[in-house]
Amino acid sequence: MQERSSVAELAERLRDEVNRYSEGEKLPSSRDLVERYRVSPVTVSRALAVLAGEGLVVTRPGAGAYRARPPRGAVEPGDTSWQEVSLSAELSAEAVPRTVDASGVLATLAAPPPGVIEFNGGYLPPSLRPERALAAALARAGRRPGAWGRPPIEGLAELREWFAREIGGRGGLVGPSDVLITAGGQSALTTALRALAPPGATVLVESPTYPGMLAVARASGLRPVPVPVDTEGVRPELLAAAFRATGARAFVCQPLFQNPTGAVLAGPRRAEVLRAAREAGAFVVEDDFARWLGHEDAGALPPPLAAEDPDGVVVHVRSLTKITSPSLRVGALAARGPVLSRLRAIQVVDSFFVPRPIQEAALELVGAPAWPRHLRAVAAELRARREAMTAAVQRDLPAPLLGHVAAGGCNLWLRLPDGLDEDTATAAALRAGVAVAPGHPYFAAEPPAPHVRLSFAGVASTAELAEGIRRLREAWGA
Repeated sequence: MQERSSVAELAERLRDEVNRYSEGEKLPSSRDLVERYRVSPVTVSRALAVLAGEGLVVTRPGAGAYRARPPRGAVEPGDTSWQEVSLSAELSAEAVPRTVDASGVLATLAAPPPGVIEFNGGYLPPSLRPERALAAALARAGRRPGAWGRPPIEGLAELREWFAREIGGRGGLVGPSDVLITAGGQSALTTALRALAPPGATVLVESPTYPGMLAVARASGLRPVPVPVDTEGVRPELLAAAFRATGARAFVCQPLFQNPTGAVLAGPRRAEVLRAAREAGAFVVEDDFARWLGHEDAGALPPPLAAEDPDGVVVHVRSLTKITSPSLRVGALAARGPVLSRLRAIQVVDSFFVPRPIQEAALELVGAPAWPRHLRAVAAELRARREAMTAAVQRDLPAPLLGHVAAGGCNLWLRLPDGLDEDTATAAALRAGVAVAPGHPYFAAEPPAPHVRLSFAGVASTAELAEGIRRLREAWGA
């Protein structure tokens, strides 16, 4: 059973047990609970933390857990209705409402209920994370001289140099002075869009595309205009036409294992995309989120667009989060020319800097012998999971569903059969014990057809993956 499920089940049992104790009475020790319920000490600790968060128990370090005293009367809620007027008045003064719709992001970030198989996630499960290497890296980082001091605003020099080599290659077009360290990829995308387009401006996006980027654009008051993607990436002729029609000065894309389609921008199209942007006087924001998520059979990957861009058209985004842990929020922005100063200024205003211990830990991790071993292990496991899910979908689910299957990334993009809409499909799946991501948040405009995204990254094993597809067959067949 997954650790999260064990914690939830133990917390439920302890809720019943707590009611048998009087206020302030001590609960059984953690050792007693471990033996009684046959779970790990970590599970006990986390379950007690859940109850403490609910106000049912109080934990005292070194003393144990005690039944909490109930709150002395409920607090009357205030009247927040005035905010509707205030926020609406603010929006009416703008060219584009800065609506904040996080539903597409929450669909992949929210943990499903216990017992539900997670096909909606985007992060590696604990079994694939380099947790021991991360713990060792963090311990070493904390002992580095100056580790708890203020870092350079742009980021640690060694870490900027490492990202520069990864993005531009040794001796390439990207140097350490072109790199800013960010708090993960989402933060980098936010900074890039705010730097490149004022509120009310148009930004071109792939269709479909990553919902988190659409949320950032809309929250910044931008108008996302879709440009269709096929199995070879964005269509350059439509991109050029969109630049001419809208006057947009930015295009956001994922050239490698695009989310959600898995498309890789084809060789001839790479130069055409850069040419279309250069002729329009526009930037290309390259979200290279899947660079370290290639599968074992992916072969040689194309270099980043930034490595082939002498004119500073590309603003490159890279992050360590996907390949390591949701909590290692370390990424990079790479850009050349005056735009770098604007990116730096916005980042400083927003967050000052990325905490130095986290940067030091990232340096320790990528410099350790465990790093290449981790990359190889993930590449092999993602291939096995992709093949297992692809075979299960083709065997068990109604056709036509599955289109392009990429040798990278973490998901399959399925078009639902005629007569099955997204709301019905996702609700039926959840009732059957499977969480899937609906397709409509991935589109900036009306979707051409109903889709769902199935992630094979977050499940515990290929056996759980097969069980999840079996549940979908029963749910959608009904």
